[in-house]
Amino acid sequence: MPRDTIVLLGVNHKTTPLAIREKLAISGGYDHSLEVLSKLDGIKECYLLSTCNRVEVLFTCREPTECSNGVLEMLFADAATGDDLEKYVYQYQDEAAVEHLFMVAASLDSMIVGEAQILGQLKEAYRYASDHKSSGFVLNKLLHKAFSTAKRVRTETGIGASAVSISYAAVELAKKIFGDLHDKKVLLIGAGEMAELAAENLVGQGVAEVVVANRTLQRAVTLARCFNGYAVALEEVLGQLEQVDIVISSTGATEVILNKDDVRGVMRERRNRPLFFIDIAVPRDLDAGINELDNVYLYDIDDLNNVVEMNKSERDREAVKAERIVAEEKLKFTKWLENLVTTPTIIELRKMVDEVVMGEYQKTVNRINGLTESDKRSMEKMASAIAKKLMHHPLQYLKTDHHCVNQTERITVVRALFNLDNNESMK
Repeated sequence: MPRDTIVLLGVNHKTTPLAIREKLAISGGYDHSLEVLSKLDGIKECYLLSTCNRVEVLFTCREPTECSNGVLEMLFADAATGDDLEKYVYQYQDEAAVEHLFMVAASLDSMIVGEAQILGQLKEAYRYASDHKSSGFVLNKLLHKAFSTAKRVRTETGIGASAVSISYAAVELAKKIFGDLHDKKVLLIGAGEMAELAAENLVGQGVAEVVVANRTLQRAVTLARCFNGYAVALEEVLGQLEQVDIVISSTGATEVILNKDDVRGVMRERRNRPLFFIDIAVPRDLDAGINELDNVYLYDIDDLNNVVEMNKSERDREAVKAERIVAEEKLKFTKWLENLVTTPTIIELRKMVDEVVMGEYQKTVNRINGLTESDKRSMEKMASAIAKKLMHHPLQYLKTDHHCVNQTERITVVRALFNLDNNESMK
């Protein structure tokens, strides 16, 4: 009997615009969504990952096309038309699904290659699936292999060591000024992609709080919710400057939104506690004169670009190593997956041989008088050893690749030789 197919489908920041991704938020939470997914016809096991940048469903089934349509209808019916689904949703099966999951876990599919946050998000999603008992034998094995692959990438490469995006470079500069960021508060001015990237990195470094200011308040609320922060209107920015430590500005304004005098007044209220500005807008949001104030640090996009360019070549070299590790681990898991097909035959073979051998053992001991318990145990051990030796070569034949005989043919041969489909005659 063929094994279940592993299917992965979803959307992410590379394939799908933010307007669509926003509608895919799992409003009922993981528990509700997993419950609905588990009840879909044909779904054997399922796992759901939902972040600001991606929504992915991993499941096993016998009818991939029918089950995929059911999952798509359940998750994306209110978010996109049929044409949109074809354009935005990616779908992978078996080996391709395994590779994609490993790439995600190793942060090779992230907005910022090498970021560490995604692994934590995968593990959190797995806890929900495990608690809900929606993941089973196959997905449990696959997800644990994804986690170990990501750990191996982190251990054997330096993929997370260098900043290779403007937003990540901004965070690295903040760490140089403040050191530990765990007690720091961050204000994002502007809620576009740059701000989203910066927030993702800052949350990964454990900042205490994220505040988002944006011209469109709803967009600010949406982004702030992703990072357990809160939103304010643009008119409230000066008041927020008194409370925060790091300001990252990335609006689409055509003129400066904060000038030197604005910040000078704020610094008096802050009693000169350090304030770090990062201006990643083009044209610039912040007055260059701000950098002249005491305990105020201002970096613009050119400063950040210099950091990024120095690190790109190193990160690229590390990514090549990471992809090689993913390929190796994918091959190992694929081999395990292929062996699942032989498992029922192996179990039946062992059961049949054990039953025959132990049946003959029982007949023998019943006919021999005067056997002590020690004698019987010795004979039972001998019978068990004979059974194992008899099974050794058939099991090796099933498990080992052959150039001339494929796996299905090997299973057929063993089942025929040992009459597994009708083994009553062996009893």
